[in-house]
Amino acid sequence: MNNQIMNKSKKLVIVGAGEFAEIVYEYFMLDSPYEVVGFVVEEKYLREKSLFDLPITSFERIKEIFPPDEYEVFVAVTYVKLNRERRRLYTECKKMGYTCASYVSSRAFVWHNVEIGENSFIFENNVLQYHVKVGNNVILWSGNHVGHRSIIEDDCWLTSHDVISGFCRIGRGSFIGVNATLGDNVTLGEDTVLGAAAVTVKSLLDIGRVYIGSPARPLGKTSYEQFQVEVK
Repeated sequence: MNNQIMNKSKKLVIVGAGEFAEIVYEYFMLDSPYEVVGFVVEEKYLREKSLFDLPITSFERIKEIFPPDEYEVFVAVTYVKLNRERRRLYTECKKMGYTCASYVSSRAFVWHNVEIGENSFIFENNVLQYHVKVGNNVILWSGNHVGHRSIIEDDCWLTSHDVISGFCRIGRGSFIGVNATLGDNVTLGEDTVLGAAAVTVKSLLDIGRVYIGSPARPLGKTSYEQFQVEVK
């Protein structure tokens, strides 16, 4: 049992009440110093009053019920609209003065000089090597390898068993499908979608493109079309 369970020194509110929020609740409660005290969702999505015997209240009242000087938050929203919804809610929480907690599994390998931003979630069996940088609002599902000196920019979502080799850079808002592979020194442009099992050993710098296959090749639609994002 993780010793962190013994000392619940911080109070956490989860933004969201779906499947991902339930998973986030389990991990924070069983493997972190945080005690989850409630959930909030936007008023238009408020259907239930409780989850795990904790209250679900409206996001619009979060500062009134859970003041930012007493509680931290975690925005538990998936990659819907190419991570835009999670980004929007994270940004709103920051504007209200909240600290957004990050979670790193006790079963992940994270080298001592790795940097991880706010509202990021690192599942079990991830390997983050020497001088890796993970931005704000990033999700690394289980079993990924992120090689030395690589950078994952804000608002990205890596699924599972992705291999990011050394000196790579994944552009903001990108989505990486399961079992994808990047060779050394590869950069992906902002809002890239790399499909399941896609492989690239060269940089793909265009913004908002979808790539599939091995070697990765562009699909005939943008990532914005794929994820139904309105581009202004």
